[in-house]
Amino acid sequence: MIKRNLNDLLSFVTVAREGSFTRAAALLGVTQSALSQAISGLEARLEIRLLTRTTRSVSPTAAGERLLQAIGHRFDEIESELDELSALRDKPSGTVRITCGDHVLRSTLLPRLAPLLLAYPDIQLEFDVNYGFRDIVADRFDAGVRLGDTIDKDMIAVPIGPRLRMAAVATPEYFARHAPPKVPQDLTGHRCINLRFPTLGGLYAWEFERRDKHLKVRVTGQVTLNSTPHIVQAALQGLGIAYLPEEEFAPHLEEGRLQRVLEDWCPPFEGYYLYYPHRRQPSPAFSLVVDALRQPPARVRKRS
Repeated sequence: MIKRNLNDLLSFVTVAREGSFTRAAALLGVTQSALSQAISGLEARLEIRLLTRTTRSVSPTAAGERLLQAIGHRFDEIESELDELSALRDKPSGTVRITCGDHVLRSTLLPRLAPLLLAYPDIQLEFDVNYGFRDIVADRFDAGVRLGDTIDKDMIAVPIGPRLRMAAVATPEYFARHAPPKVPQDLTGHRCINLRFPTLGGLYAWEFERRDKHLKVRVTGQVTLNSTPHIVQAALQGLGIAYLPEEEFAPHLEEGRLQRVLEDWCPPFEGYYLYYPHRRQPSPAFSLVVDALRQPPARVRKRS
């Protein structure tokens, strides 16, 4: 009975945190039907409703929120202790969860961490591609990747890439039809490809700087997207001017498919950092991930 109660309580905590039976079932490795029955059984035994269910969402009731606050962190502590036990093993193991953007995953994380995975088959990596500002503590990630100037000061931040620059680009054909902008304010007369933040829902205001003068320009256009690879593709289709870190456009700029403007308004800024909360004892697997991202891939070696 005690074992079943713990399983049902873990099911409740997972559903309450995810706000979805579908996502919770996937995390727990059970069917939605089994998960629903577990929650219903728990509510029946406690004789109180813990979750409010609608066709679109799931949220804890007042009683459910109280139970979640009382026991949720205890499951986190158990999981953390189990992870730290891997330090007593000969081979590092366990899952490291990282939230990041699509481009840095392709350009930096996968190339540098692939040799690590090949050398340590007991380590698993889970990546969450997300352009919003995830709370890595609340969402139970081991680490996240962001630009340096957006990281909270209470986090440990490890640089994993060079300084970056923004780039405003469009196809040569677009600029043949429309006079290239000479100053950022000219962008208001152009078709631009907007970026909408998936988490916050707002549109990104394009930021420029020159000689200590800072400008933010609200642009308009026919296309709004919430992922950078699709913004690059829209620019290549001639749908307007796009504005992203220059490395997103690098091969297309080199081969002439895209043309850059306003370059003197785009100074370098802090690049990507791996960030994570202060820990008493990081797991061996997590320490290896940090070490691999601090140095070029060729220097990652399997420990004897």
